[in-house]
Amino acid sequence: MLIGYARLSAGDQQDGLRQTRMLREAGCDRVVTERASSGRWDRPELQHLLESLQPGDILMVPELGRLSRSLKEVLHLLDRIAQAGAGFRSLSEGIETTGPAGHMLMRMIGSFAAFERLMLLERTGAGLANARAAGRIGGRRRKLDATQRREIAEKILSGTHSGAEMARRHGISQPTVSRIVAEYRVFSQSGSSIAP
Repeated sequence: MLIGYARLSAGDQQDGLRQTRMLREAGCDRVVTERASSGRWDRPELQHLLESLQPGDILMVPELGRLSRSLKEVLHLLDRIAQAGAGFRSLSEGIETTGPAGHMLMRMIGSFAAFERLMLLERTGAGLANARAAGRIGGRRRKLDATQRREIAEKILSGTHSGAEMARRHGISQPTVSRIVAEYRVFSQSGSSIAP
């Protein structure tokens, strides 16, 4: 069975008619339309359509961007279609996954996606290594320096100020104040100063 999927942009009725006409002219027996952003994964009509695919069915879209604009998501969706024993066709781009050429195309797309992922990991690793070499550690910078943290802990432990008071004064949460005091106690008992 040839099944069409048309994703409509908000407020664009003409585009919806154009997509439906393209799919009908391509021979779709059934056309499913959905009004949703391509960035949303929780598109109920698309999910239901994917779950109902049977071996031999072909899912058609007017253009690849109607399925998704994310390469990662497109690959995931194409994998789900293939697992159902179904095929995929994008009319505007002429992409088709059935037959030997379609299988080769899917392997090429998968290879590019894997290459993209490896390059991302390599760039991330290099960036972290450069940051460590420059003396920076990952994560958000602390809002307070060691002197401020020591002052908070000492004032609370001496009883001159409350945790809520110190939290308001420094613009931090009360759980953060509690952590500062706990760290101070640990480092004081070990003979070190408070953690930087």
